[in-house]
Amino acid sequence: MDCIFCKIINGDIPAYTLYEDDIVKCFLDVNPITNGHMLIIPKEHYTALKDIDLDVLSHIMKISKLMEEKIMIKLNPDGLKLVQNNGFIQEVKHYHLHLIPAYKNEQEMIDVKEIYEKLK
Repeated sequence: MDCIFCKIINGDIPAYTLYEDDIVKCFLDVNPITNGHMLIIPKEHYTALKDIDLDVLSHIMKISKLMEEKIMIKLNPDGLKLVQNNGFIQEVKHYHLHLIPAYKNEQEMIDVKEIYEKLK
């Protein structure tokens, strides 16, 4: 399979991993919309919401709560957006949940490595 997220899970492509367990991997987006933009992906390949196992989906939401707390404490955004795309708007055809911090004032984009150091 030529899935970039499967390659990240297998360690073929490096990622700034913030959390990992037997079910999911959470890492910083390499093309972030805002500082702290991260993804949570299941380790098993599911294409979209219609395909994902409900227990896995529930676990993803549980981890999103953990990561939300970390984002709020370490980066101090004014809000947080959760985004999950399906169909033609889904760039990578592997289920993934975006956690995107929102800031009232425009933030200067910081290098992903620097954000990783703040969040790890």
